[in-house]
Amino acid sequence: MEIKNNLTPADLLEKIKRMWKLSGRKIKSIESGWKPDGGAPVFTVKGQYTAQGWTEWTQGFQFGSAILQFDATEEEEFLAIGRDKTIRVMAPHVTHMGVHDHGFNNVSTYGNLRRLMNEARIEENQRERDFYELALKCSGAVQARRWTKTKDGGGFIYSFNGPHSLFCDTIRSLRALAVSHMLGHVLMEEMDKPISLLDRLFQHARSTAKYSVYYGEGRDSYDVWGRVAHESVFNVNDGNYRCPNSQQGFSPFSTWTRGLAWIMAGYPEQLEFLATLKDREIELYGRRTEMEDIMLKAAQASCDFYIENTTPEGIPYWDTGAPNLYKLGDYLNTKANPYNEQEPVDASAAAIGAQGLVRLGCYLENKGDADDAKRYLQAGLTVLDTLLDEPYLSTDESHQGLLLHSVYHRPNGWDYIPKGHKIPCGESSMWGDYHYRELALYVQRLANNAPYYTFFG
Repeated sequence: MEIKNNLTPADLLEKIKRMWKLSGRKIKSIESGWKPDGGAPVFTVKGQYTAQGWTEWTQGFQFGSAILQFDATEEEEFLAIGRDKTIRVMAPHVTHMGVHDHGFNNVSTYGNLRRLMNEARIEENQRERDFYELALKCSGAVQARRWTKTKDGGGFIYSFNGPHSLFCDTIRSLRALAVSHMLGHVLMEEMDKPISLLDRLFQHARSTAKYSVYYGEGRDSYDVWGRVAHESVFNVNDGNYRCPNSQQGFSPFSTWTRGLAWIMAGYPEQLEFLATLKDREIELYGRRTEMEDIMLKAAQASCDFYIENTTPEGIPYWDTGAPNLYKLGDYLNTKANPYNEQEPVDASAAAIGAQGLVRLGCYLENKGDADDAKRYLQAGLTVLDTLLDEPYLSTDESHQGLLLHSVYHRPNGWDYIPKGHKIPCGESSMWGDYHYRELALYVQRLANNAPYYTFFG
């Protein structure tokens, strides 16, 4: 990756303003045609959002996008969409026992609305606040209930695949546990046993860093600094770790780049949350320095891997081991062509990962590590600069997606391949569009010296 070292958040404001104009039209287009009984919109086919039955994890991104649009532009109609649909539609997601996606669905909706109330961006209303906070309390506890104990005395929130399965994605759902804990909530088990959500957050963060992220320490023949395994498999009878696996990537021994991006985004925001906790809270379940070291190592390793394994302008292909990458020649030193005939890029991974890069840079700057801070911050801004232009920004008003060239599940063949092409291209995803907006809002606030954007704000 060729990092633009002189780029500033302010340099991107005009591009971001253009993006929000396009974004608003696309949100209204989706709302005008979406029917709740058709399932949550997941990705586009021929430019129109469609559902894909597997797990309901994108509904919060749909309504959360409208809330972010209001946050960025002050356009009240989008607040009305986000608030109304959260109240009317999102309740089943609060008590959804079958997913590992509570941070995605509920912090993006109830959490964003509560954050705006905290910032006095929407009028204080105690009953409304109580409603949002009750939803967030319940969501965090329900998420923490999906628990597998490991042989080493730890544990993890297991994926929808079952108790044997640790997904790297779930690091981003720790947001739900964090907010619930912050609101004073616990999970109550049999015989009125209280379970600390902070303890489960710490344990899951340790397990993900230990098993999902690689550090070049010889765990297997393909162990390099920052590689990420999508899934880690455990023997539920004795809690032993067995092997890496991949659900949406090409191989257990390569890196699915959206999984990498979840790690990149998840650990820096947890480091920011950790900094808000009092020592007496942390000391019940670990040491501050221990958790900081674990989280920072995983964040830096994954961000370093991204920088080393993307194209010069910062766009990753969907998997670092995708079987036809070799046919593209020196692809890491060549500008990505999302319309190539060999392997798709994944712009959604770029949007998610870029937020992690910028957030890690800001965290390290506050810690006084100026050199590393600049590297990560500038890398993230470089990626965003690329994404704010075509061919990644969707300027076609008939296309409901905002960020083009997103990939969902390449092994399952779910992504639409346009006529005349050999690989998926030109389509969008609800998670890609949401994180694109979230990244733009985050950088916009940095440029304007507005309140720093966090999920727990």
